[in-house]
Amino acid sequence: MIYVDTSVALAHLLAEDRRPPASLWRESLIASRLLEYELWVRIHARGLARSHGEAARQLLDRIALVELAPTVLARALEPFPAPVRTLDALHLASIEFVRSQRQRVSLASYDDRMLAAARRLRIPLAPV
Repeated sequence: MIYVDTSVALAHLLAEDRRPPASLWRESLIASRLLEYELWVRIHARGLARSHGEAARQLLDRIALVELAPTVLARALEPFPAPVRTLDALHLASIEFVRSQRQRVSLASYDDRMLAAARRLRIPLAPV
């Protein structure tokens, strides 16, 4: 299972120079419910709802979403082995929740700070 970070989802939706391989979307994908909010906020901020809205919905339909349940939120309040931003803490806490359910999960991200924290948490990285 691959945890899709917002940086990867946006790169795919917005056809950025650095994009995930097409094969990523054939994998079993998971993300925090936070992904949905981050995607829509960025799409609306750029005025792209009409041109990219359907693609965003289709992308989100491919991904199983982990709710921001009390256990996830509680973990995000604890320290991390590397400095993280608030939303990164929520994503990492979601990954740790999935792992606590005995699921194997790797992280797909383009965010260097997120990747550094994931390495320190021994979260495998997906090649993107």
